[in-house]
Amino acid sequence: MKKDRRQFLTHLAGLGGLAGLSSWPSAGLAGSASGESGRIHNIRLSRHNGYVRLVFDLDRAVDHSVFRLHAPERIVLDLKKTRMSHGLVDQVQANSLIRGIRSGVRNGNDLRVVFDLQDAVTPRSFLLPASGNKPPRLVLDLHQAERAVSKKTEQQSLREVVIAIDAGHGGRDPGATGRHGTKEKTITLQMAKRLKQVIDRQPGMTAVLTRSNDRFLRLRERIARARKHNADMMISLHADSFPDPRARGSSIYALSVDGASSETARLLAEKENAADLLFGDVELAVEDQMVKEVLFDLSLTGTIESSLDIGSVVLKHLARVNRVHKKTVQQADFAVLKAPNIPSILLETAFISNPREEKNLRSRAHQQKVAKAISRGVADYFARKAPPGTWLSAHAAEYRVRRGDTLGEIAQRFNTSVEKLRARNALYSNNLSAGQVIKIPVS
Repeated sequence: MKKDRRQFLTHLAGLGGLAGLSSWPSAGLAGSASGESGRIHNIRLSRHNGYVRLVFDLDRAVDHSVFRLHAPERIVLDLKKTRMSHGLVDQVQANSLIRGIRSGVRNGNDLRVVFDLQDAVTPRSFLLPASGNKPPRLVLDLHQAERAVSKKTEQQSLREVVIAIDAGHGGRDPGATGRHGTKEKTITLQMAKRLKQVIDRQPGMTAVLTRSNDRFLRLRERIARARKHNADMMISLHADSFPDPRARGSSIYALSVDGASSETARLLAEKENAADLLFGDVELAVEDQMVKEVLFDLSLTGTIESSLDIGSVVLKHLARVNRVHKKTVQQADFAVLKAPNIPSILLETAFISNPREEKNLRSRAHQQKVAKAISRGVADYFARKAPPGTWLSAHAAEYRVRRGDTLGEIAQRFNTSVEKLRARNALYSNNLSAGQVIKIPVS
């Protein structure tokens, strides 16, 4: 009876947050006391209304405990006789609740995982036994504390930056076809889904797809879908084609009011716009008064300038993972880029007519590399120019270091100097570590 009462009081303290440091072990399942070490094979994160869920895929059930630490806020997860591959926690991206995750060996054969938090949370954890083809799983839910939710409710709600991703072509419009039968509409949809996954893992950002399956959309409908989601940016994905199979590389295009910036760009615009000329009823003639008014409005609001800025940043990151066909952002009269007040770029990921690039476009690993490069470019742009009222804007004074960043690059990105960055953050060397948060000097 006393044991049951003690367990109840311990659980109640965890629910109410009464203890400064509370922990509760979870009951082990069959196999956890076998003496053999368990292993974590994968970690997955999903965001829900009011909490974040982390799922650890195990090869066997393990004993674990969870407790909180304050000033700064942290959650510590201890797993008995458990191992995990080095760097596995790096695949879990930081978000509006979790600032970073680190892990280490404890007591020789136990595993400790520490979650650095933005705000206080209430943790919930439970084990799921193996079921069908699913392995045993440890589920850890991090619920945002009531006091933090109340504080956020009192203030103006901060929204996420929205990026509309447009998979070019689709349905009865296959786009270009590679020499080995690869269809452009298939590649662009695969790439769009991968890009959405990568962007959704970025803190303060979310992505929406104009199409999520193989369907035909008129160009104006694609714009309408981006506007429906109040998108802050639109990226239209394509795979280029050219009669000469040696042509290769990535290109980025923005809208041009005065016409194409090159003959190649003009021909490409005519080819992409032909989808609606064949299947739709949209008037694309520049002489149309409505189109002129839209383009004039775009030039006034600076949307085209923003598109060129975005395109330049994305192109810089693309050049690190893929050859670029044009080293600067090109301009052409693409109908899909005529979204008033939404900076838009059209990205030709590679030449599907080039056999080697066609092979790369079909590669899952290559698609992922390109998606990450685009995402880094988008993140860099919004780190400088986050829209007011967004989470990114509210956190613009800080920057989280990513793998491969240097102080010189960060200083250039934020229009400051290495000396000022080092002074602002009391850095005695130029060494940085992934996940490190640094303050950006105010100009």
